[in-house]
Amino acid sequence: MGIRIRSTGTSRSTDTHSVVEHSGRAARQCLEQAGVRPDQVGVLINTGVFRDSNTVEPAVAALIQKAAGIGLDYTKTDPRTFSFDLMNGAVGVVNAVQVASSVLSTGGTEHVLIVAGDTHPSLTRSSADAEFPYATAGAALLLEQVDGPEGFGPVHTATAPGTPAGQAYVDTATMGAVGRTLMTIERDTDFEDRILTVATEVAQSALADFDGAFVALIASTPSPHFPKRLADALGIDQDAVRVPDLSDGDPHTAALPLAYARASAEGTLAGYTHVLFVAAGAGPSAAATLYRLPAEPTA
Repeated sequence: MGIRIRSTGTSRSTDTHSVVEHSGRAARQCLEQAGVRPDQVGVLINTGVFRDSNTVEPAVAALIQKAAGIGLDYTKTDPRTFSFDLMNGAVGVVNAVQVASSVLSTGGTEHVLIVAGDTHPSLTRSSADAEFPYATAGAALLLEQVDGPEGFGPVHTATAPGTPAGQAYVDTATMGAVGRTLMTIERDTDFEDRILTVATEVAQSALADFDGAFVALIASTPSPHFPKRLADALGIDQDAVRVPDLSDGDPHTAALPLAYARASAEGTLAGYTHVLFVAAGAGPSAAATLYRLPAEPTA
């Protein structure tokens, strides 16, 4: 038995800066591509961190569920969809895969939908927030259990000792009445080196019983060159690295599903048997899992 990706969805248009809308669109696209009805989704997990207007309550997952058109009716006989936020920065999607795998293995639902995405809390992309490092985007992965060998392997996690390599917070002492539109982000000068160390550790754990041949690498993108630095550390060929569109910044929590969706759409995973997903963030913490791709049909 395995837990595989049934379909993907993405949203990066500039007509809105609402991460709720982008994630909702990605979720709807995901279901449409798979031909799956909303009532067949038992659980929705949102891993996004930077929200519309710094929303705290209600859970953003519930807002995305509504935007996706899942579980809008609530009568006695309607199927139920449980949604919740799982926030661990850039590592959140891989953590959600681990949770989804446990949920699906119980047989309690047919599908789990993971959504991710971030935006500037002001819902604008003006010169005033030009230094905000994260792109506005939404992405979704629809997971299901299958009888075949394809799917996710064990999730390996690690957190390095010491203080976080970065942090984001609302500075209530200085932001006054505009706190819902601003976010302070700080990164140590050695931020990337510190998360690279822990990312390499978990990736090596995921590859421990695998020779590494025919593996594509999809990793977090705190900088455009981070995935290639990780590939060098792992001894993976640079040609095996797959990244999302980084033209408008780091997609942060959505980086992994956006990269996978792009590679699948462009057919650049052909010839590979596995994808190594590695997520790393400010903890510094990281998580990795080896995904076995479905076998290519033979003529």
